Amino acid sequence: MQENIHYTHCPACGSDAIQQVLHAKDYTVSQQVFAIWHCNSCTLRFTQDVPGEQAIGNYYQSDNYISHSNTGKGLVNRLYHLVRRFTLSSKKKLVEKVSGKNTGQLLDVGAGTGAFAGFMQQHGWRVTGLEPDAGARTRAKELHGISLLETDALFQLPEGSFDVITMWHVLEHVHALHKYLDQLKTLLKPGGILLIAVPDYTSEDAAIYQQYWAAYDVPRHLYHFSPASMRKLIAKHGMAVKNIRPMWFDSFYVSMLSERYKNGKSNLVKAFWNGLRSNMAASGNKERCSSVIYEIR
Repeated sequence: MQENIHYTHCPACGSDAIQQVLHAKDYTVSQQVFAIWHCNSCTLRFTQDVPGEQAIGNYYQSDNYISHSNTGKGLVNRLYHLVRRFTLSSKKKLVEKVSGKNTGQLLDVGAGTGAFAGFMQQHGWRVTGLEPDAGARTRAKELHGISLLETDALFQLPEGSFDVITMWHVLEHVHALHKYLDQLKTLLKPGGILLIAVPDYTSEDAAIYQQYWAAYDVPRHLYHFSPASMRKLIAKHGMAVKNIRPMWFDSFYVSMLSERYKNGKSNLVKAFWNGLRSNMAASGNKERCSSVIYEIR
């Protein structure tokens, strides 16, 4: 059996100035508790003693894991699907804005059940989608008519192929962090754009919920990014963060889950208020939004 990964240095910048800051529980699958450590050099946080790449799949096997199951069970997941209809259109507009194109070659890494990849394909983009979970690939074909490739195909794609590469809440799941970023850079056309969306642990909702903050999502989330850590990580790979864009809806969804984790039951009024508090705190500084999109060139 593959051993868990214990870091003695920061997995992003390599510094040994790391320390434990809190523990978080896996409420989705295993109910196990994992330690979260902090790098005092680049400010990345990371989950310590995570399962290796071959063993982590067991921690995704739950009907409650919406990215793979597409479940609509429960009020929180129904609201997620309702909001997704709006966010798909918003993501399409963002892709068109940053690329200056209405169509082109797009790579979606970690496509889940294919909602975004299928949506872009329907609107004229030539889409390649990658997804490690076989069940999610099957549902993508059934639900959205798109055939996704296994994630290993990332390293067989031709260089300089894509106008835009997207990773919607995916980079935090990737074991081979540096290998992936090097390959993504290689796959971009000259002038191409990389869009990476991840949770932001510097947000107000993360401060409110602490160890119950649902976006820690251990052990599936291997890393927990701050804007400072992302900038340093991207610069290490010869690219630069050109803009940071807020994802305003995420604070409400994360707060609804966090409220349930903290108190054992849902409280939509309190969750909505905490999500609103988070967005108000980020209104003057978008880098403190619950989740952010990094525009990378």
